[in-house]
Amino acid sequence: MKPYDKILKSALISEKGSDLQEKRNQYIFETAVTANKLEIKRAVEKLFNVKVVQVRTMTVRGKVKTMGRFSGKRPNWKKAVITLEEGQKIELVEAV
Repeated sequence: MKPYDKILKSALISEKGSDLQEKRNQYIFETAVTANKLEIKRAVEKLFNVKVVQVRTMTVRGKVKTMGRFSGKRPNWKKAVITLEEGQKIELVEAV
């Protein structure tokens, strides 16, 4: 099993993510591509001291980008939508 800080790479803060936080108590994280739902759940519970109800994951495919005559592909990455119990909250630092 990987260390918890290697499983959760970063929190994804966006308008849609902020809306999910307010209405459904859900948080979005970028995770390791090899991490499964159980590892993600344990990492969130240990790092933030909260109770996780549900974990949904999706693999985001990298886009093909061109620069002049050269083309390349961005890497695939995985994101997870974490649902917490009622009354639980994760304090994320948001840049102003």
